[in-house]
Amino acid sequence: MDRRHFIAAAGATVLAAGARGVLAQTGNADQQLNAAFDTIFQRTLDNSPQLVTSLGLAKGDRATAKAKLDDNSDTGIKRRLALAKQGLAEVNAFKGKPLSPAAALNREIVAYTLEQQTVAPERFGLASVIRPYRIFQQGGAYFSTPDFLNTAHTIAAKDDCDAYLARLDAFAASLDTDTAVQKAEAARGYLAPGWSLDLTLAQMEKLRGQPAASSSIVQSLAKRAAAKNIPGDWQAQAAKIVEAAVYPALDRQIALLRELRPKTAAGDGVWRVPQGDAIYAAALNQATTTDLTPDQVHQMGLDQVAEISGALDAILKAQGMTQGEVGARLAALNVSPEQLYPNTAEGRTTLIDGLNSSNAAMQAKLAQVFATVPNVPLEIRAVPVEIQDGASNGYYNRAALDGSRPAIYFINLKDVGDWPKYSLPSLTYHEGVPGHHLQNSIAQLSTDIPMIRKVGFMSAYGEGWALYAEQLADELGGYATPLERAGYLQSFLFRAARLVVDTGIHTKKWTREQATDYLVQKTGFARPRSQREVERYCTQGGQACSYKVGHGTWVAARKKAQDALGKRFDIKQFHEILKQGPMPLSILERQVDGWIKSVAT
Repeated sequence: MDRRHFIAAAGATVLAAGARGVLAQTGNADQQLNAAFDTIFQRTLDNSPQLVTSLGLAKGDRATAKAKLDDNSDTGIKRRLALAKQGLAEVNAFKGKPLSPAAALNREIVAYTLEQQTVAPERFGLASVIRPYRIFQQGGAYFSTPDFLNTAHTIAAKDDCDAYLARLDAFAASLDTDTAVQKAEAARGYLAPGWSLDLTLAQMEKLRGQPAASSSIVQSLAKRAAAKNIPGDWQAQAAKIVEAAVYPALDRQIALLRELRPKTAAGDGVWRVPQGDAIYAAALNQATTTDLTPDQVHQMGLDQVAEISGALDAILKAQGMTQGEVGARLAALNVSPEQLYPNTAEGRTTLIDGLNSSNAAMQAKLAQVFATVPNVPLEIRAVPVEIQDGASNGYYNRAALDGSRPAIYFINLKDVGDWPKYSLPSLTYHEGVPGHHLQNSIAQLSTDIPMIRKVGFMSAYGEGWALYAEQLADELGGYATPLERAGYLQSFLFRAARLVVDTGIHTKKWTREQATDYLVQKTGFARPRSQREVERYCTQGGQACSYKVGHGTWVAARKKAQDALGKRFDIKQFHEILKQGPMPLSILERQVDGWIKSVAT
């Protein structure tokens, strides 16, 4: 790609000057800014050994990071706030300096990201506005650390096994940190809803109920060490740590949550906690990277639910499904025997095999609409059984930068009935290619952006792209039957309904049951699946709104470019904007405007 196609129009001013002194200053300022980015990134790595591991950088001078976990204590949160403010001051010092357009863009986005990192700790004394509860059914060390150890902590040699044992010790300390922080935050009024604590306790008890030697966190090490023929009784060593340190810490956490459970405030939305309305407003702003109000987002959802339901109505009628509301007809389709895999181990294997085939078939079509097509491996796995009760229905983990660990797309197979066959292609295009996996792979391989941006994620940009990818897959013939296309539209309907539900929960005081009823009625998804989704929105406000808000921006940007450029519009070059990495939606719109201008002139 000619990168000039996607720079702001202001870049022409610098180039037109033609003075060597200006260009030399620009180059020097760019170098200084890139050095500042690298310094900020290195400080981030210093403060997050788990990020070091996730990126595949735990080697050389950073090898010791593999034996540590992040510090999520109050001290750790304050340290991260101080680092964010320090980094913000450093990049803001480059305002007004003679930067190239690409460097100016990087500076603006990094500054935006760092400023967002200050909001929760500085304004509310919390680690996150989107995730305001320390411990809940999808959050806390009890939930994230076993999954991290199993998926991010690679095992290839004895040192990796020793580091795993050290992290088991650190896991016990992390549990106690969470316990202490949750106790303090509960005293301030920040405690998850009662049903969330019930789910959390059930998951903790499932983790605690396993004999140490056969627990998943022990077996993960033992099996992988055996597969690599690494000598040593790793199972016994790990089991000893789990029995002596991890389980007692987990017992202390369980005891605290049982004590706190009767004291949590009634209600399901974040309005129930101190400054709840302000927290949700900040979360919605952060998730969507816009200034849309909750009422605007709510109405957007209502309008889109009506529009998409109309399109689905036509497809279903053409398939002979004419009776009842659209949601009811989709619900009937969801339980149709020919649409279901067996709810067995074999059925789950067959389902995942189908996902791999679908992803591979789409990979082969990408060159039709993308100039850059990375070949980064993607592994598709079921969500670990220990956390499937509270986990999302599907999510994506990026690959390690050094290639030591592939990207992973997880699907929650607690109940295979949640996944009728006609609905699966759109999910794979969302999580795999041309969705998250392609977008993240292009950004990671890009030479146009600094590392601090390569590893970033902005939900409205990324999730909006993933929905756009589902739509792009339709243009590429990715839905083989009318029912598969109905599954794709149902995916859009689901995301539109979430605009209604998320804002309903957090600003209109909808109950969990009321929100679940709406989701079931409008989308036809099974109630257990719908309820898991609603429970996620209750405890992670705003994030669910990022999908459809972001999708609307991507679609509008492409249409604007097509209308303006006509025959000069090149979709492959339009998609090259992915090389610029995640950015707020307003900046995305501006960058597309700059590209349109550069092609048109």
